[in-house]
Amino acid sequence: CKSDLDVNNKHYSQDGAMSVLADCLKTITNAEKRGKRQVLIRPSSKVIVKCLQIMQVHGYIGEFEIVDDHRANKIVIELNGRLNKCGVISPRFDVAYDEIEKWIVNLLPSRQFGHIILSTTFGIMTHEEARRKKTGGKIIGFFY
Repeated sequence: CKSDLDVNNKHYSQDGAMSVLADCLKTITNAEKRGKRQVLIRPSSKVIVKCLQIMQVHGYIGEFEIVDDHRANKIVIELNGRLNKCGVISPRFDVAYDEIEKWIVNLLPSRQFGHIILSTTFGIMTHEEARRKKTGGKIIGFFY
């Protein structure tokens, strides 16, 4: 269940390995496009889990289960067909509080829906939460 690697994707390091989060979000998008009910993600990371929790809270994915394999755990995610696209932004650009709007316009299909995931001093959160806390941060990715 590895996601298909496209060479022009900019989320590669020098040795050709994709970032763990990029790989995860790409795999979810691909599975969602093919109408799968669930998808297996490996390896897992704290950032991935946090991003999944945010997507789950907003109803874009169903339950997910972390499978401990005594290595870099796997995650099984239930898909509910609501996710159109998710992806990482690499490099993780700095986003000031007053620049959030600009990123929303650039990344999301409309102001009504979709979320940008930011890493702030208060933790990883969506752009709405960052606005409520009047904080900026580094942009991790987006989903809608």
